[in-house]
Order: sequence, then C-alpha cells, then structure tokens
Amino acid sequence: MLDIKWIRKHQEEVKEAAVNKGVDCPLDELLQVDEKKRLLLQQVDQQRTDRNRVSAQIAQLIAQKKWEEAEVLKEEVRRHNQQLLLDEEELGKLEERFKWLMLTVPNLASPETPIGATDQENVVLKVVGAPTEFEFEARDHMQIGEDLDLFDFPRGVKVAGSRNYYLRGFGLHLHRAVQQLAIDLLNDRGFTVMDVPLMVREETLIHAAFFPAGKDQTYELPDDKWLVGTSEGPLVSYYAGEIVELSQGPIRLAAVSNCFRKEAGSAGRDVRGLYRVHQFAKVEQVILCESDLDAAERLLNQITRNAEDILEMLELPYRVVAVCTGDMGAKNYKQFDIETWMPSRQAYGETHSSSSLLDFQARRSGLRYRDQNGELRYCYTLNNTAVATPRILIPLLENHQQADGSIYIPKALRPYMRGLSAIPVK
Repeated sequence: MLDIKWIRKHQEEVKEAAVNKGVDCPLDELLQVDEKKRLLLQQVDQQRTDRNRVSAQIAQLIAQKKWEEAEVLKEEVRRHNQQLLLDEEELGKLEERFKWLMLTVPNLASPETPIGATDQENVVLKVVGAPTEFEFEARDHMQIGEDLDLFDFPRGVKVAGSRNYYLRGFGLHLHRAVQQLAIDLLNDRGFTVMDVPLMVREETLIHAAFFPAGKDQTYELPDDKWLVGTSEGPLVSYYAGEIVELSQGPIRLAAVSNCFRKEAGSAGRDVRGLYRVHQFAKVEQVILCESDLDAAERLLNQITRNAEDILEMLELPYRVVAVCTGDMGAKNYKQFDIETWMPSRQAYGETHSSSSLLDFQARRSGLRYRDQNGELRYCYTLNNTAVATPRILIPLLENHQQADGSIYIPKALRPYMRGLSAIPVK
C-alpha cells in the first residue's frame, strides 16, 4: 500500500494511476474517512486527558476528605467515560473502513510503463530467436501429448472437472525436469530455495497485495485458509512483521510449489490444452532489497535475465515486453512479461512475468530494515516466474517436435531426463 501522508499530498497522481490501471479506487471516500478518523482521534485523546485530569483532582479531594466535592467530579468522570465509549466505538468503525479503503489504492506505475488498456498495447523490448518453421505438418501440444501418451485430459476432467489433467510418463518427467533446472540455476545464483505452505491465512495474501482484488481467483478453504496461486505470497510473508538485515545485500528467496487458480472470468479463453488450467507448478523468485530505485531497477533486470537464461537453456524463441498500465497488476510499479513462441497459436504466449513493487508489499507486510543511519525503512520487493509448468510444455513440445514424431530434448534438460536426447515415438 501507499503511505496515507503521501496520498493526501498526491491525490491526482493516485487517481491517474487508478484510471490507467482500470482499478476501482474510492479515493474521495478514503480521504473523508481519514479526515474523520483523525479528528475523532484528537477528540478521544482530549476526552482521555480531561478524564485523567479530573480523576487526579478527585484523588486529591479524597486525600483532603472533601467527599462532596469529590462526588461531584465523579459524575464528570462518568460523563467522560460514556462519551469515550461512543467515540471509541465510532473510531473502531472508521479504522476498519479506512483499512479496507487503503487496500483498494493501487501502486503507481513507473514513468517508463506504457499507458494502455490491454495486452495489445504492451511494448516489445527485445526478440530472441526466430519463430520455428517446419518442413512437415506440425502438431499442437495436445496432439503430441496424445500420440506420446504424455498427458490425459479426459480422465482429468472426469476426476476433477474442467481444466484438469493427468501428466503421464515422459510428460511428468519433463514437468519435473524444467522445475529442477530452474531450481539449480537459482541456487547457483545465490537464492535460498524453499518449500512453502500452500494453504495460507487470508492476511498472507493481503500482505502480498493479492487481496482483496484477487479473491475471485483464489480457492477458499475452511478455517481461514486459502490455496496459493503462486508462492510469491508465502515468500513475501516469510519475514512479515520483521526487521531484516540488508547490510550484506538483498535477500534472495525462491520456491517451487503447486499453485491453484479458479481462472474466474476466463470462460471460453484458452480452454484447449495446458495454457490455462486450475492446478500448475511454478518456480518463483522473490527479492527483498533496500529502498533504492536504482537497486530495484538493477535487480528487476537480473531476475528477468534469470528467466531468459532458462528459456535459452530450453532453446526456445521468446520476446520481452514492457507491460502497459491496464495489463499490469494493481500492485506492480513496473512489469516485464516474457512471451515464448507457441507454433500452434502462431503467436507468442506469456510464460513469465517480472515485477518491481517498490515498498507496496512491504508496507502491508511490515517488512523493514535499518539504513546506514540506523533509521527504519520499508524494503522494496521484486518477483519473477523462473518457470511455470505445464504451460512451458506447450512451446517445449511444439518447437522441438521432429519429423519422425519424436521430441528433441534440449541439452540442458538431458541430465534431468536420464540422459535422453529425445522423447521417442511409442
């Protein structure tokens, strides 16, 4: 979230950010509630001061055995207490409303972020590799999966409903191989790799700024538990409410986890195959760093480079785009997407996303550090998808299909695939 003092002074910038991001932010109500809350808090403080003053006078009168005068003042204390009860109840209601309204305020967008409404207005920054061309009739990943018995959608739907699947044989091995490749790369680059909780409290997803806007995408369980849609939430909350040590440099965290999303509002979109499913897996990068724009920019480029390196190890053509305001998350300050070439779509499809959030998550999470002067400051946070599977299997299978029906396995993956150079034809 943003600092309320900053919001008061920069109302037009906040309104502009909300409009550009397509976020419903009742800023006028927030400022009105904030003003009422501050005035009422002053009133409550004054009531307490007056009550305490009168209570001290009563104690003096009792010590002097002036019982009648003391009784008169006791009535005044009772009036103060009655008013305090009313004011404190109203203050509690204002506090709750204020907290909720603050959660609706989006982050600002960086000056470099393109202004636009949809992903059609994202800006291509670089293209690596050329779209794959075939001298034979190419298959889509669903046909490849059926021919090589890599996954089973009909039984997935039978057991779990739409957008569910089974991975089988080499399909599972490929799924696990790309995860381990990403984990090993991040481990070698200084990330602490974790296995994280998949069922988390609501406050965890509020801290990470997925709630309240993302509730319709998230599976709710009993006992105030929610299934994570990415390990970013539990990674950001790992140090929630703590003062972290950044004197030796940024904290780099990573996790491999299953993820669950309702895909609400996506009816009819990407219904065929592995592109948009309810259960998947991700290797996620999260960084906590000092509140410095240059440092955040440098680290954003680093985590994006990590994802690019993985795609290049998988020998896949891709491009990097600057995400426009209307397509980026409300919590993000700056965002890059990496899109990988998918022959069956004859288009690039999003496979990775990198974001810098400045202190937006840290303020919600209470993530702080001490600067060189010993002053407490909120951290900046960044995140990136190192790899998401099974979506990555779409370009992996389609780009690497061979004329004989087999699937070429990139050299970097072979150590994780029992040394195989290809998935053979059955």
